[in-house]
Amino acid sequence: MIKLILVICSISVLAGCVQKVVKPDDPYYAPVPVQNLRQSGPVTGSIVNLSSRRDLYGNGRASQIGDIIAVILDESTSASKKAKTSADKTTKTTVTPPTVFGRVYDRFNIAVNGPTTAFEGEGKSDISNSLNGSISVTVHEVLPNGILVVRGEKWLNLNQGDEYIQLSGMIRPQDISADNTVSSSKLADARISYSGTGQVSDTNTMGWLSKFFISALLPF
Repeated sequence: MIKLILVICSISVLAGCVQKVVKPDDPYYAPVPVQNLRQSGPVTGSIVNLSSRRDLYGNGRASQIGDIIAVILDESTSASKKAKTSADKTTKTTVTPPTVFGRVYDRFNIAVNGPTTAFEGEGKSDISNSLNGSISVTVHEVLPNGILVVRGEKWLNLNQGDEYIQLSGMIRPQDISADNTVSSSKLADARISYSGTGQVSDTNTMGWLSKFFISALLPF
């Protein structure tokens, strides 16, 4: 029974160390369901379609739920930080020989040198990231002030694995260009994920045992 309990505990610990595998067709990033789109109106022979805000004078930009918009990924970040600290401390105490009845007692001349402490530290950090490309997303919600809430994902099936981009955020209609594209730098509350799955991605992932030996559980 004790062995069985130990095996169950070990499996639970190992299961907790396993990372969640990202798979395509995430419902959160899926296109808007058909039942949530505006229903088509009856055919009246009119040039203007009353079930849509687009007409002969429309500009073709995304403006309502279900519309597709292309987001141009143009992300670049760079940061640098450097710090240097130096501190020294030395203490020294001298006791003057006492004088008693005009006589100086030299044997009581005492000099005490305290401990010397020195500290010097230096640190430097450089971070640089870049992401370029494009992804088409759909409008999931139109806020009362006209802001468009967009979400979408893009999967590429490559040799020995997949690569994916997941994006969500909010867009102002005036930031959408004439060709129905918008820069990722114009997204508010943007969430952009770029990663991969498969053998190539697994080789760049640290195993659970290696993570354990560098975790806070082993401060030494």
